[in-house]
Amino acid sequence: MATTSSTSYFERIQDFVAENKKAVVIGTAAAALAVGGVVYYASTSRGPGGDLEKGKARDKKKSSKKRKTVNDADGPLLEEIKPKVAEEEDVLSVEEIDKMPVEERAKLAGTLKTRGNTLYQNRKFQQAVEMYSRAIQVATKSEPVYHSNRAACYMNMTPPYYELAVLDCDEALRSDANYVKALNRRANALEALSRNEEALRDFTAATILDKFQNEVAAQAVERVLKKIATDKAAAILATREPRLPSFTFVSAYFAAFRVRPLPSLPENPSTGDSTLILALQALEAADYAHAVSLVNEAMEQGISWKIGNAEALNLRGTFKFLMGDVSGAKDDLYESVKIFPSLTQSWVKIASVHMEQGEGTKAFECFEEAIKHNPQDPDIYYHRGQVLFITNEFKEAADNYTKSSELDDTFVFSHIQLAVALYKMGELARSMATFRRTMTNFPQRSEPQNYYGELLLDQQRFMDAVDKFDRAVELERAKPPPMNVLPLVNKGLAIYQWKQDITAAERCCDEALRIDPECEPAVATLAQLSLQQGKIDRAVEMFKRQAELARSEPELINALTYQYASTAQLEFTRNYPEMAEQLAQIARSMTM
Repeated sequence: MATTSSTSYFERIQDFVAENKKAVVIGTAAAALAVGGVVYYASTSRGPGGDLEKGKARDKKKSSKKRKTVNDADGPLLEEIKPKVAEEEDVLSVEEIDKMPVEERAKLAGTLKTRGNTLYQNRKFQQAVEMYSRAIQVATKSEPVYHSNRAACYMNMTPPYYELAVLDCDEALRSDANYVKALNRRANALEALSRNEEALRDFTAATILDKFQNEVAAQAVERVLKKIATDKAAAILATREPRLPSFTFVSAYFAAFRVRPLPSLPENPSTGDSTLILALQALEAADYAHAVSLVNEAMEQGISWKIGNAEALNLRGTFKFLMGDVSGAKDDLYESVKIFPSLTQSWVKIASVHMEQGEGTKAFECFEEAIKHNPQDPDIYYHRGQVLFITNEFKEAADNYTKSSELDDTFVFSHIQLAVALYKMGELARSMATFRRTMTNFPQRSEPQNYYGELLLDQQRFMDAVDKFDRAVELERAKPPPMNVLPLVNKGLAIYQWKQDITAAERCCDEALRIDPECEPAVATLAQLSLQQGKIDRAVEMFKRQAELARSEPELINALTYQYASTAQLEFTRNYPEMAEQLAQIARSMTM
């Protein structure tokens, strides 16, 4: 399992988003985090009742009056004419319509619309379409309600005519771009046609125009975003070439394992044997790209001795895991322990693979198997502690970290994780004392300073937290490159939470990216900070970059969700420029 580097950082990003949720919602047009709501949205599952625009309510007192008949001087009320007779009398030619006074045409169009509503309520959708079509023909100007109501009929027919519904909603929205019902109807039709990005555009616009008041809207946006992100992620992963994550991520992963001596070469080493040693030396030098190519080359050349084969499979499986090939990693690691069962590091990494796949029981079985072969290996207990930690079993995790340190007290991360576990257990004094002792015992290591700063930040002791992050950065700069840039990102988050100084926070993240251009935490933080400022263009670019850097499918789906949510909101501000500043003001007010 990785160190606190990745897990604690992403927990803080989630907290950051949660604390600023409303502003982020404005910034992502009520994305999957959503607050808001959608509208009076036409869903076929609800049935047609209450789904149409009806205009002014009719005076109920009129129903008590004597019913007029054809014998009355002014004839029967139009609404009460029997449908068959009405159709015969009301079908007018274009010439006849043109000769009608404007007031009479408007009145007749309204009557036809009302009759269409009644037919719709009775699920007579084809007849309702005819009434709305005649209302559209008679009306003196484009009436968005008529087109929107006809679209509702098309959507409820068997089979539905979604394309026609979209065309009618297009016409309605040309007349009234703020017509929320038409936006929702078109969004539903587009979603049914699998035109999901267009559907997201409309659901987003409807959500914002309806002032986030309807929970159905948030659910609609979330539903469509999930479809888009899941489909896009599957397509990306199907074609993406395997590649290593950022240096920050890879170095954090390998730092979670104690350094082991290189295996001794056989008396007459093969070319593959020598290449394997070069691969392991590249790993020690943190030259991960060369380590990958060298271990693959060694496997192709052939390795002549048993432990060498097991080590090569261990290393190749590790890189496969880091590059997202979980199945291939599992195969290599299991083959490694098949050749050399006492290679406990391979058992530990198999446990990580099982955890990645949500197979917790199998992960713990691997730890037990590792203990059978070497109960004195401190790495087993450290990594079992990590699994217990992420499943919130903090007491058991602390016991494992303690056991790891008892077997080898020179490994800094066992001490750090013990302190964090104690903090999670609510034992603040013991946690802080453990951190202070660790900083004293490892004065040249940046990690205790960095993670102690995180706990201080969690307590909102901002000045003290920034001081620790600065010290961690100073220690990182003093050692040979490459530099671990997480303290810089943490400092940026701390400054933002402390002073709401977005500019200073961005400077920290920009510097981190100059040092490590593929640092996912820096990219993710810059994306969120851009949203806070209403810089949607930049946020979209950062989310695209985050998607490129994502290692696993869940990480990729999360980045794509934000990317497409932000894109939809950007499109809204372009389509409704008069709302852009209003949204920005709301976002700013929500962060104060």
